[in-house]
Amino acid sequence: MKDERPGVRGPRGPAPSGGSPTPPPKSSGSLTPLQRVSLPLITRLSRVPRWLVVIALAVLLVLGMIQTGSLAWLGALILGLLTVFFAWLLVLSWPAIPASGRLLRLIVVAALAGLTVLKAMGQI
Repeated sequence: MKDERPGVRGPRGPAPSGGSPTPPPKSSGSLTPLQRVSLPLITRLSRVPRWLVVIALAVLLVLGMIQTGSLAWLGALILGLLTVFFAWLLVLSWPAIPASGRLLRLIVVAALAGLTVLKAMGQI
């Protein structure tokens, strides 16, 4: 028998009251071309456990940073792929996040792009 207590939603706690802080999702007819192309990828990515995504990104970051000498090009390639991935997520989430979140994400993408350039030049 289902528990019908008001406000109880399960392990995440009670349902939020009032308006939602995020804008409602756009209808599929008003998606930009990038959003339309990205939708299947984002859908698949959302099915992967979050901890696995975090660990995979951390492993790629470490692998990109530790490549030196004759394999520095590989490190630059890995860091470049991470930069493109984070920039893609930034572009997709841009309308839905507040200005402070945009700035922080933009700083992360710029720093990662800078690391990629430094790695490609052999400076790190």
